[in-house]
Amino acid sequence: METVREVAREVGIAPACDALAVPRASFYRWIAPVHGPRPAPARPRALDATERAAVLDVLHEERFMDQAPAEVYATLLDEGRYVGSIATMYRILRDNAEVRERRDQLRHPAYAAPELLAEAPNQLWSWDITKLMGPQKWSYFHLYVIIDVFSRYIVGWMIATHESATLAERLIETTCERQGIPRGQLTLHADRGSSMKSKSVAFLLADLGVTKTHSRPHVSDDNPYSESAFKTLKYRPGFPERFGCIADARIHFRAFVAWYNLEHHHSGIALLTPHDLHFGLGPERVAARTAVLEAAHLAHPERFVRGRPKARAVPTAVWINKPDVATELSLTDRMDLN
Repeated sequence: METVREVAREVGIAPACDALAVPRASFYRWIAPVHGPRPAPARPRALDATERAAVLDVLHEERFMDQAPAEVYATLLDEGRYVGSIATMYRILRDNAEVRERRDQLRHPAYAAPELLAEAPNQLWSWDITKLMGPQKWSYFHLYVIIDVFSRYIVGWMIATHESATLAERLIETTCERQGIPRGQLTLHADRGSSMKSKSVAFLLADLGVTKTHSRPHVSDDNPYSESAFKTLKYRPGFPERFGCIADARIHFRAFVAWYNLEHHHSGIALLTPHDLHFGLGPERVAARTAVLEAAHLAHPERFVRGRPKARAVPTAVWINKPDVATELSLTDRMDLN
C-alpha cells in the first residue's frame, strides 16, 4: 500500500493504480480514515403522524393554498418558523394526493370505457351524424346513419337539412320497426352529440325497450364502426366535394348504401358483404370459397408454400372495447376467491 501511495504522489492516483494493477476502489478504501459503525440517531428522523398533520395544516392555510412548497418554506423561515424541509412538504402532499392542486374544486367524472359485445345481427347498433357540404360555403346537409355492428349492415339512414332529435327519433323508430326488433334485444350505441343525448331520444328508446350507451367524451375510438363507414363513404372515388342540393345527396348515398351492403367485401367480417352476414349467408359463402381454394391447392400444391389455404371463418363475436385478457383473468380469480 505504501508503494502505491508513493507512486501516486509522483504520477497521480489513476496512473499509479493502472501501473501496479491495483483497483482504484481498493486504493481509496486503503487511504480512507477508519471509522466505527455510524451511531444510530438518538430519536427517529421521520415526522410522526401529529407532526405530519401539522405540516399539512400549514400547507392548507389560505395564504399558502396556491404556493409551491419552496415558497412556503422560505416564507416560514422569514417568519422564524421551521416545520419541515421542502422535500418533506412534497412527500406529505404526495401521500395525500395533493401535489398538483390542494384547493377544493369540481373535477370531471371518470368515464368507464363502454364494453359492448354483439354475437349476432340486431343485437348492437351504432349510429352517428356527419355533415355533407352543400352547394355554398357554410351550407351543409346532415347524414344520419344506423349501422349494425356485427354485420356492418346499414340498417337505416336519412339526410336532412339540419340536426334534430325529433328526426333522430323518427329514424330510430322506423328502423326498429323495419328490422322487427323485440323489446330487450337491442343496444344502441352513439357518441355524446346533442341529438344522441336528448331526453326525447332517451324516452323513445325506453318505450321501445332498447338499451342506450354512449362513448366517453372526446374518444372517437368508442364509436369506431360508424366512423369507419363515414370514412369509406367520403374516401370512395366519385364522392363529390359538394352536393348541389339535398336530392343529389340522397341519390348519391342511396347508391352508396346499395354498394356497401350488397357488393362491398368488408375486411372486418372475413371479406363477406354486410348483406351476407346480416341475413345468415356467411357459412354458405365460406363453404363455397373453401371448395374453390381446395381445388386450386389440388391442382398446384407447389404454389401454396404455407400449406393448404383456408377461407376466413365467419366472425362469431364483435366488440366495442374488448376487455383486456389480464383484466378478465383478474376478475375471474377474485370471483373464485369469493
